[in-house]
Amino acid sequence: MHESHFYPMISILTVWGLILLFILQPGIAHDGAVAGAKLFVHALLPYLLPYIILTQWLLKMPGSSKETPKWRRYIKAYVLGSFGGFPVGAVTVTEMLKNGELTKKQSSFLLAACHAPGPMFIIGFVGTELFGNVGNGWKLLIAIHIANLLFFILTILFMAKDTEPETVETRAQKPASALPLLDAIKESSSVIILVATTVIFFSSLGNVLSKVTTSAFTVDMGIAKTFALALFEMTSGVQSATEHFYHDAIFPFLIAAIISMNGLSIHMQVFVIAKARNISMIPYVLGRVWSILFVPIIFYFAY
Repeated sequence: MHESHFYPMISILTVWGLILLFILQPGIAHDGAVAGAKLFVHALLPYLLPYIILTQWLLKMPGSSKETPKWRRYIKAYVLGSFGGFPVGAVTVTEMLKNGELTKKQSSFLLAACHAPGPMFIIGFVGTELFGNVGNGWKLLIAIHIANLLFFILTILFMAKDTEPETVETRAQKPASALPLLDAIKESSSVIILVATTVIFFSSLGNVLSKVTTSAFTVDMGIAKTFALALFEMTSGVQSATEHFYHDAIFPFLIAAIISMNGLSIHMQVFVIAKARNISMIPYVLGRVWSILFVPIIFYFAY
């Protein structure tokens, strides 16, 4: 079979297979979707929405970005992107590309470096509600940013060796908005809808697949459910890990690993945002491998 026909057929078969699974397991799919919706409302929306609006508001304010040194633009991208939560880094980088502050190559590397969970999520939700210890939430946040800063420094060093002339996208100059806050709220709403959609869908999918796995194989339900949800939706994964592994010594480091892995839900959010500006995802993939390897190790020594 010709390769051009093979991949579309695989995609079609996968979609139909998932549709059948949802039809055969409607109750489990519903429970997963409800759990995803609750997690979004209670664990993501309160921490994510204010920062997305503020970030968008700041980026839409007029400024002399073309005369700003590159290193200051990189720092701006890192501070705004890495402290706002997923997928604020992608939103920040694409907005800076749109504003002419970054090239596509710079955006590609910064997309990977400026990607981290928000402090309010790690300290407020993970530290307080999951760990029951704000101090351990701070330690996990520090471990994440140590790994991120190391990757960010490597990214800057790599971009410093780039001898290609710096070119930014050119387009007709739009007049500055008289109401940047309203524009920020308008654009933030589309990001929030994207986050809600992916969280609910992948939570439901992970719930169904974990049930099918435990039915087909002799696998512990707690392990299967945590692994499936962590693979598909990070917030649901850490919630499942808390339910099944809270009293185990490995629990804090399992949470660190799940958060580092992010899950397909977050990766899909970043992909959709970056794809709109045709930003390469290869550095992003390398950045996620880096985080999975180093965040749990750094957290182990800090814990």
